Amino acid sequence: MSMLTPPGMGGKYRVTGAAYPRMSRPRRRRRIVFTLLGAVLGLAVLGYGSLQLIHVFRGEGGSAKQGGATAAKHCPSEGPKAGAAPASAAAPVALPQPGEITVNVYNATQRAGLAKAVGDELKKRGFAIGHVGNAPADFDKKVPGTGMLVGSAKTAKAAYAVLSTQIEGDSQQNDAREGADIDLILGDAFKDLSPKEAADKELALLAHPQPVPAASC
Repeated sequence: MSMLTPPGMGGKYRVTGAAYPRMSRPRRRRRIVFTLLGAVLGLAVLGYGSLQLIHVFRGEGGSAKQGGATAAKHCPSEGPKAGAAPASAAAPVALPQPGEITVNVYNATQRAGLAKAVGDELKKRGFAIGHVGNAPADFDKKVPGTGMLVGSAKTAKAAYAVLSTQIEGDSQQNDAREGADIDLILGDAFKDLSPKEAADKELALLAHPQPVPAASC
């Protein structure tokens, strides 16, 4: 019996110098190794995902390149070729000449001689002058604005537009007349006709409207 065999034990539990019971190694080291590997892998995945999110929020990556390409298609860097007419240029408008418009000047205010003074000035500017005098009873002292243009519904709108360049803040009204003449009824707020330079500039804009500016990128 070996000295390593406890007293009272023999048989298969007998310990000799050539045989001894084998003990398995603890598995704690393997668990620690696997745990560390899992943690490193998780951190790597988390870091990669965070990097991708940063690129998205900064506008980097493929989507930004595609957006730049789209913007380049819609906003060409080259301007219009020399000599090319703008696509949105407005065509000239045919307007009647002031001499083709007959204006009746009526005074609806308390200022004496106002209708004659305005009629003379309009005549100097090329308009044909018809009747001049006090306003009819329907309008006398009843026009609070600067003036009112009254004419037939068949009168061309261009004629109203040309006469409107001579007075600011006028209103328009139609009646049952058959002729193409237009009444200019001067109201309480009237002070003077528009300056000739300003009226001529407005007439030029009516005849040659400014082109619509192209949309900028």
